[in-house]
Amino acid sequence: MNRHNFLAVDLGNSWYKVMASENEEITEYQMPNAIAEFDEGFYEKHYDEEDVPLEENLIVEVKSQAISNKRDTFYIGKSATRQKNVSLTSYNNQKAEEDRTFILLFGFAAYHAILCNPEETEIHYTIDQLAVSLPTTQYKEMKELMKQRLLGTHTIIFHKVPELQEPKEILVKIEVMDVIVGSEGACAYLGLTRDVETLSIKDESLVKESQKGILIGDLGGDSVDFVGIKNNKPVASVEGEPFGINQFLDNIIRKISKHELYKFDSRSELEEKLLAGVSEWYVEPFAGVQKDISKYVTPQLKAMAIKYLELFDQVRSSSNEVKGSVKYIAVGGAAKLAQRQIQEAAISWKQKGRPIELMFPENLEKLNVQGLLVLAKMNHLKKSHNKASKVSIRG
Repeated sequence: MNRHNFLAVDLGNSWYKVMASENEEITEYQMPNAIAEFDEGFYEKHYDEEDVPLEENLIVEVKSQAISNKRDTFYIGKSATRQKNVSLTSYNNQKAEEDRTFILLFGFAAYHAILCNPEETEIHYTIDQLAVSLPTTQYKEMKELMKQRLLGTHTIIFHKVPELQEPKEILVKIEVMDVIVGSEGACAYLGLTRDVETLSIKDESLVKESQKGILIGDLGGDSVDFVGIKNNKPVASVEGEPFGINQFLDNIIRKISKHELYKFDSRSELEEKLLAGVSEWYVEPFAGVQKDISKYVTPQLKAMAIKYLELFDQVRSSSNEVKGSVKYIAVGGAAKLAQRQIQEAAISWKQKGRPIELMFPENLEKLNVQGLLVLAKMNHLKKSHNKASKVSIRG
C-alpha cells in the first residue's frame, strides 16, 4: 500500500477539502467551490506576473466523458471568486449530475499532480484510489453514477500558467483506477475513530459508546447529514435534510451589500472572515472606513443554530435505532463557525426539558475528508487482499 496514490475529496458547497497520500506522505489543502467562465477579452494581465501563485490563477479546460461541455475554459477556486460572473452552488444541488462538480474535482486533482511534478508541463498522474462523498439525501441513488463518471482518464489543460513561456500551458492526464463513494456524516465517524496513517482504531471509547448509539449531525453548505451509528455501523433509518449554512451566508451578504455598500466575492470569503473571529467582523466599503457587520451575522447564525437543533431533535425522535443514543456529535465547517450560537441555543433546549448536549470534536471541519482518506486506504487494502487470496487459491 505504501507506494500507491490515494486522493480524498470532500465536495463541500463552500469549500473542496482535499487530502492526498502519495508514498505515505500526506498533503492537504482546500479550495473555494467557485467557478467562472473564462473570456480572453476580459483576462487581467496582472495574472501573468511571476509572483502570482498558480493556486490563485487556476484556468482550466477539462476534456472528460464525465462532462457534457468539453470546449469551455473556466476559472476555478480562488481565481473564480474574483470574477464578476462567478458561479456559486445552487440550493440542494445534485453533485453527481452537475458538470461543475467534475470540472472542479479534476481541476483540483490536476493541480495536486502539478505540485507533485513541479518541473513538468506534460504530466500523467495515476490515482489508485479516489474517495469522494455525497450527502445522505443523494447517496443511495447517485453513488453508482458518481463512481462511473469519475473512473477512467481525464485530460486537464491549465492555461495562462505563471512563470511559463508561451503558450503558458500545462497538460495533465489524470487516470483514476478505482473510486469509492462515501456518505457524508458516516465518513466523519471514520475520521473520528480511525487513524489516517495506520487505519487502526484511535478512539476505543467512542466505538464502545456506539453499542448504545451515537447520532452525528454534519452541518454543511446546503445539507445537514445525520448519521446514526449503532455497534460501530451506520443505521439505515437515519437520513439528512436539504438545509445548511449557505442560505444564511447569502442573507448576510445581501444585507451587507444593501446597507454597507460592500459586496463579498464569494461565500468562502465571508466564511474566512467569520472563522477568523469577532475581531474581524467588519468590512471596508471605502478606504479607511470600517463597518461592523456583527449585527448582520449574529441573528443569522442564531437562526441557523435553532433550526439545526430542531432537526437533531426530529431525527432522534423519529428513529427507534438511535432513540437511546448516548452521544450527539456536531461536525462540519458550518458547525464550527456557529459553535457558540449552537451551544447557546442548546441551553434554552435544556431549560425546555429537551436537552441536546452536543460534542464538538477537534478539527470537526476536517473529519469528513479524513474519513474519506481512511475509506480510500481501507478499500484499496481490501481489494489487494482479495486479489492476493485469488492468486493463492489458483496457485
